[in-house]
Amino acid sequence: MKQRSWMSGAVGLGVGFVLGGVMIAVVTGESVRRLMGSSAAALAGSAEPPEESDGFMAERPKKSMKSFGSANSYDDESVGSRGGGGPGAPPMPAAAPVMEMAAPPPEPEMEEGGATADKDGAAAAPTRAWFPETFLFEPLVVTDANGSATVPVRVPDRLTQWRVLALAHSRSGAQAGAVTSFAGTLPTYVDPVLPPFLRAGDTVRLPVQVVNTTDKAVEASLKVDVKGAQVEAGARTVRVPARGSVVELVTVKAGGAGPVTLRASLGDTDAVVRDFDVWATGQPVVQTRGGSLAAPRTLSLVGPADAQAGSERVRLQVYPGALGMVRAELAAVERRPVDVAGDAYALLLAGQAPELLKSLGETADPAALKALSLVATQRVLRAARAPSIEVATRLAEGALAHPDNPVLARLGERLVAQVAQAQRPDGTCQGGDGWTLQRLLVATANCARTVRAAQGTPEGKQRAAAFTVRASGVFERYLPQVKDGYTAAVLLAEGSAQGGVADALRTRVREALKTGTDGTAWLPVEPDTVRADGEMPSEAEATAMAVLALQGDAKAPLADLGAWLLAHYTPGLGWGDGQANRVGLRAALALFKDPLPAQVRVTVARDGQVVTEGTYDTKALREVLALEAAAPGSAGSHTWTVRAEPAVPGLGFSLALSAAVPWKSEVKGGLQLAVTGPKEARVGQLTHVRVQVGAPSALPLRFQQELPAGVQVDPASLAALVASGQVTSWDVQDGALSLDLSPREQGAPVQVEFRVLPTLAGTLQAGAARLGVPGRPDITASLPPTTWAVR
Repeated sequence: MKQRSWMSGAVGLGVGFVLGGVMIAVVTGESVRRLMGSSAAALAGSAEPPEESDGFMAERPKKSMKSFGSANSYDDESVGSRGGGGPGAPPMPAAAPVMEMAAPPPEPEMEEGGATADKDGAAAAPTRAWFPETFLFEPLVVTDANGSATVPVRVPDRLTQWRVLALAHSRSGAQAGAVTSFAGTLPTYVDPVLPPFLRAGDTVRLPVQVVNTTDKAVEASLKVDVKGAQVEAGARTVRVPARGSVVELVTVKAGGAGPVTLRASLGDTDAVVRDFDVWATGQPVVQTRGGSLAAPRTLSLVGPADAQAGSERVRLQVYPGALGMVRAELAAVERRPVDVAGDAYALLLAGQAPELLKSLGETADPAALKALSLVATQRVLRAARAPSIEVATRLAEGALAHPDNPVLARLGERLVAQVAQAQRPDGTCQGGDGWTLQRLLVATANCARTVRAAQGTPEGKQRAAAFTVRASGVFERYLPQVKDGYTAAVLLAEGSAQGGVADALRTRVREALKTGTDGTAWLPVEPDTVRADGEMPSEAEATAMAVLALQGDAKAPLADLGAWLLAHYTPGLGWGDGQANRVGLRAALALFKDPLPAQVRVTVARDGQVVTEGTYDTKALREVLALEAAAPGSAGSHTWTVRAEPAVPGLGFSLALSAAVPWKSEVKGGLQLAVTGPKEARVGQLTHVRVQVGAPSALPLRFQQELPAGVQVDPASLAALVASGQVTSWDVQDGALSLDLSPREQGAPVQVEFRVLPTLAGTLQAGAARLGVPGRPDITASLPPTTWAVR
């Protein structure tokens, strides 16, 4: 194994393990199971190719060193790609001979002699800014006839001990592995210790460590520059003893919210750049508008006048078209709760997916669809043993979507025949005691659709025609009683209304539509309106029905309905239950059946000035994606424009303007809250925080406290609260603590106390404290942020 310092640019890592005269391949531990398959495929090739290795990975060994979350603090988590080079690190390439877990940033421009130049033209230290934890993953290394291979890599800028884990195999199947390590270091270097965040208004003393690994004392200039905040006394001369280190404290003042970049340099020997964010301390205020990218959308948003500096941001989310939805539904449908409607939808989706994907420009995965079909078939067969008419109506179409499966095909025919025989002499289908006319009409329309699904034989065609004629007479007879938009949409969407009846129903659907301020449209659901199963439909299902009902209607705002439908789709959940998802996917496919363009450029502008923009390819547009940017000066009313070039009807968007306004004390529902922080806090010493709560009895309460930067909660004190029964659970993440308090008895006070450990000196903002009842926004109490002085 050849080793060089990271300063040499690229390190040549030669691997030469021999087993039985055959070269061994190299791979990382957790990837062995995934990669052995491709290695086995390689072994099945020609008898004469060179030996092949399974892979190669270089990673930083895990350390036990802990801090308050700086970029150079390590824990015992599994090695991954966290802590990469920040915004400057380009994304991992999709495919390359050497796959890097975090690609290095571009090389800085170099002056003659190999050093970068500062703004005065003097030589400056090479800047370190790339800090991944795992930087190389090579799944296939080909060795030469001597069983050797060299993998050239650029080692990251972390000054640490790197571990190389390798596994290998020969063509005959022999296997072995090895672990080695090498050091990445410098004779002298600078290492600022940064928090993961600060809050607006914080004044902190950041430690900057200077390390000397040589046998002579070093005296050099230390300079700390900060972009996005203010720094005091950032330049000084430091003297570091031989084989020693010193820690210098630099005062940084965080003004408004936003990103901060800190650069620390030690003479001409080392420089390092790291980033962190400054968070706003105010109460978040968010306005959201949605629409379709079928045409430029102009929206009016009013930003708060008292927004805190740096807190105004705009975020655009683009929702996938039909292909993205089909892929998302195939991935999620099997994991959803088991019920008849969901199982019927899963079976239908598995049967229709090959044709759907083909029409949208993608190839289906036969193995995945087969597995989904098997699971859905087992569930459907259980439900179809003695089905009611309602169950038969749900299951028949999904069974008929599998003509190559004789069991399902026969089941579908049997279910359709059962539904057809259930039609009464007056043309209605289903019904019973307590049924309203509105429910009966919806059920009859569903039955008609089911019977028409089996027209592959002359008998099926005759049966469908007779059923449809009688059902059409029902709809014509009761047309005056169809008052709500949902029922009218169902009668149209299920295809039994014709001629003048259909025209009258379309008019009723259009008149029932509502239009939002963002230009989107949806179909509301009137009270006491139900589906055939007696459940009230959601607005998403009703809107999907409206899309299907108004196909081909030149007066219908189909693009606006599609935008609302896309904005209310949630990957993993869809639009609701199985019935809603079946109708929603039908509507999305009807609206957005055209394939997406190769590239789409999306622009967000305020008052004609571009705020953020991005270009997406077809692959990216299959997922939910986002653009986000700072939007200072958004107070008051402004005109926002969202534009796609080219325009894409199959993509919806959601535009959110967020800001933070000053917190105010708030009390609703009889809650009382008091939080007492430490009177005097010191770095490295545990201190107490006391929470006092007053609330009506038997209410489950949740307390949340936004912690100052660099403050860690003592887990032992929280575990003691759980053991005592005062707290049922707790959670600490993203600089905030959450406590779920046990319901109190009548008149019993609630007081909990926990310990915290400050790790950062300065004047720090603690953020707001909140108390509430989960699911009850009308019962809440909040306290504005407080300031902690930590020495």
